Amino acid sequence: MKKIRIGGGAGFAGDRVDPAVTLIRQGKLDYIIFECLAERTIGLARQEMLQDPTKGYSRLLEYRLSQVLKPAKEHGVKIITNMGAVNPQAAVAKAMEIAKAQGITGLKFAAVTGDSVYETLDEYDSQPILEFPGRVGDWKERIVSANAYMGAEGIIEALRNGADVVITGRVSDPTLTLAPLCFEYGWTAENQRELGQCILAGHLLECGGQVTGGYYADPGYKDVPDLDNLGFPLVEFDETGHFVLTKVEGTGGLVCVDTCKEQMLYEIHDPTAYFTPDAIADFSQVRFTSDGKDRVSAWGATSHGVPQTLKVNVCYRDSFITDCEISYGGSNALERARLAGDVFLKRLDRLGVQYSETRVDYIGYNSLYRDKIGALLCSAPPGEVRLHVAVRTDDRANAVKVSNEGDSIYTNGPAGGGGATMHISEIISVFSFFLPRDKVKPQVTYEVI
Repeated sequence: MKKIRIGGGAGFAGDRVDPAVTLIRQGKLDYIIFECLAERTIGLARQEMLQDPTKGYSRLLEYRLSQVLKPAKEHGVKIITNMGAVNPQAAVAKAMEIAKAQGITGLKFAAVTGDSVYETLDEYDSQPILEFPGRVGDWKERIVSANAYMGAEGIIEALRNGADVVITGRVSDPTLTLAPLCFEYGWTAENQRELGQCILAGHLLECGGQVTGGYYADPGYKDVPDLDNLGFPLVEFDETGHFVLTKVEGTGGLVCVDTCKEQMLYEIHDPTAYFTPDAIADFSQVRFTSDGKDRVSAWGATSHGVPQTLKVNVCYRDSFITDCEISYGGSNALERARLAGDVFLKRLDRLGVQYSETRVDYIGYNSLYRDKIGALLCSAPPGEVRLHVAVRTDDRANAVKVSNEGDSIYTNGPAGGGGATMHISEIISVFSFFLPRDKVKPQVTYEVI
């Protein structure tokens, strides 16, 4: 029975690289995926590309590929990643540059594009926004990028044409795993059970170490061995659609039924109808069973047809947030922090700073659970508190005024403050809308070294 092994090499743009190298060298893989594209990443990448047309790909692409290209070539492992962000072709050019510098030859690179609908946004002015009241046209002047979540078609075409490294823009996260499986086994939308299993496998792999014990560990309650040496996951698939999730023997972490359950429920809205571009997955009958140490067998996912629309991820310029922090310690620390926060906001009003929202936290007391629960959790006044004041403004000029006040609280506020920091961030926010799937056509280009 033909078996395909796929490794999850990254769960976000800044993820660790060493576990991916271990997967390639020891995992006996056919493919490794790198899922590195969050919702706001696209907008930030487009801003970078507007400044430099040779950029616009994942910030760690160069470092990551410099570590994995050579071992992947040596071990015959194909790479599939969405690190292309808004500029997959520039990402391929950088990948080829790395390969040449390392003396690697015999690789075929593919760039999958077609996800951007920014240039045709006028067609969708009347489309309703999913997250809040309004229509796409209301935000046109602030929009930075607009990219549809594509499915597997472009990646499958690249693999069919012999690509060793496939770099995409916006595709759905599970697609990175589904595409090579559908290519290898010839599965289509008619294979409803198999596609459901593919989406489940992709969903388990897409966050890297989360399913092998990262973000699961809770000492004394959910212990995870050797978390410092956390290994990343891989799936062993067969042509029936059944798969086992595991990791490389000797790496740290844990693969068990509970880590798989937690990851399966992560970021899905309806377990009976998880919409992806490739199929509407149904996880309601999934069963995980232990198949030995760090091995979990997964079965029961299916799917119910293909959505007739695709979700578009729109990034827009929202506002600026200024974060100011300062610490107070010792007797009466909380009251001094409270006084400082109160003084801070009153001074903003006295200066006429224009802002739309403020938030004051006392880190170590109420920054996670707010005042009522925070007070219940603290049986005695805390011995140290870090004041955090966040202020949202529409422009940078007012944000700078806020930052200046954060600096002045050192000597113009209560006694004993220290470690003051100020930081201004331009906020790129996200909204979504749907468009007909026939409006999006993947394009694939190739380069050979």
